[in-house]
Amino acid sequence: MREGFPLMAMAETQGMRRQAITSAIAAELERQARDGAPRVDVEALAEAVDRALEPEPPVSEGKRPEDLNADNDG
Repeated sequence: MREGFPLMAMAETQGMRRQAITSAIAAELERQARDGAPRVDVEALAEAVDRALEPEPPVSEGKRPEDLNADNDG
């Protein structure tokens, strides 16, 4: 029965990812409608989804490991 757990975790992760995408699209479409956009700005939708899937870290979090180098890894 333990071999089923990775599949459950993957399904949960996929569900959270789907929810993040759904929320980002809904919020962006709401913003565009509120601003009176005559058409859907697809680029803005794509940017909203990108931000939802990989949000910028808060300033207080410091640097991400991939942003570190010999000069700033201290």
